[in-house]
Amino acid sequence: MSSHREAPEIAKDPVADSSDLYAFVTPDKPDTVTLIANYVPLQLPSGGPNFFEFGDDVRYEIHIDNNGDGHPEVTYRFEFTTEITNPNSFLYNTGPIESLESKNWNRRQFYSLTRIADGKKQLLAKKLPCPPSNVGPLSIPKYNDLVRQATFGLSTGEKVFAGQRADGFYVDLGAIFDLGTLRPFQQLHVAGKKLFRDPGKPVNALDRMNVHSLCIQVPLNKLRRRANRYDRKDAASVIGVWTTASRRQVKVLGDKVAADTSTGPFTQVSRLGNPLFNEVIVPMAQKDLWNTLPPSEDKRFAKFVEQPELAALLPVLYPGVFNNLDKLNKSKKARADLVAILLTGIPDGLIDGFSNSTGDVQADMLRLNTAIKPAARPNRLGVLGGDLAGYPNGRRVTDDVVTIALRAVAGLTVPLVDKNFTPDDAAAAVTPGLTEADVTAPFLRSFPFLGTPYDGFNNPPVRA
Repeated sequence: MSSHREAPEIAKDPVADSSDLYAFVTPDKPDTVTLIANYVPLQLPSGGPNFFEFGDDVRYEIHIDNNGDGHPEVTYRFEFTTEITNPNSFLYNTGPIESLESKNWNRRQFYSLTRIADGKKQLLAKKLPCPPSNVGPLSIPKYNDLVRQATFGLSTGEKVFAGQRADGFYVDLGAIFDLGTLRPFQQLHVAGKKLFRDPGKPVNALDRMNVHSLCIQVPLNKLRRRANRYDRKDAASVIGVWTTASRRQVKVLGDKVAADTSTGPFTQVSRLGNPLFNEVIVPMAQKDLWNTLPPSEDKRFAKFVEQPELAALLPVLYPGVFNNLDKLNKSKKARADLVAILLTGIPDGLIDGFSNSTGDVQADMLRLNTAIKPAARPNRLGVLGGDLAGYPNGRRVTDDVVTIALRAVAGLTVPLVDKNFTPDDAAAAVTPGLTEADVTAPFLRSFPFLGTPYDGFNNPPVRA
């Protein structure tokens, strides 16, 4: 749900569909930032014989804005090529894959990594191998060994990995998109109270699904603009991050003797900054347009942040539960709290010891104050839970962004900008009811942080 199938056209193009974006100061290496962009969502691990991969015809990029103008000063570009080693076999592999050079692996993928800074391109690496999809224990006896082989420390200071990982995003898709049902409160739902007498147990709809991840760990001095100091109140400490996928404007389908060809300039088809922005904030008729625009154009969508549809729906779906929110909605006051969280960053003075403002330009980006050190004991509710190193200060892989977003939309963050507003009691309790414990694959303590992808043979789990 973070951005899985979030717009009509990109839902038809999964290899270019960005599903989640993470940006955080690296816990075990705090002089770096880890950036992770997930693509190709909702992968069934057993989905062969054509297993999942990046698109050779897609340009994937992670962008960093370090001066608040909504345009990138630094971009990391990933471009892929695929090679078939045995053109006479239909199989993905003809035996165990024990190394990235295994002759048993029939469809190998490689990528180049380019850094673009202030308009200048620098090729950092070429033909770096990706690991295979996790077919099963007979095909890949030691998957983590291949991940280590596919993790590269570059001479320029970056560490990089591109390949399949377990989807770490947890959300009850089936309930939320069934008229906004939250299973822990289903008996209070305007329609659910006719069906349910008690709270329900939430379901992580994305558990045991895989994604393809672009993971890069970057030294701070390669992301931040030059400044005399970087403390948590200095604007130079804050970066904005988003990811895009682009395709050539023209594709010509081949005939019996000619292969398909793509030509023309690249055009953006997918974008992701804050989780849930296009998913929940942007109306259906404008979702495809939003995907094509840079963050600097997001002032066009500010009205949907100031008066979000979901805020109006909560009092309707849960009668008598969000009375104060209902009054706020009817007053037509612009939600300045949500504008700060999603479009400008939170200015100094609203939260003690915290800011991640990038200025006046309204742009959907993950804003990360790099001067805030990783938390010794992370709280999944991030800033709402008193943990200033978590969302909306960047985003860590375990942050409960759905609960955070729901509580913010429900009015919990309004007192940041309006001391006279009292949130409904439910605003501090609303949640789909899931945590990182509902993700079967354990998160890693170090790069690339997302868990080992589920294998096709054991998904669903085989009962003895």
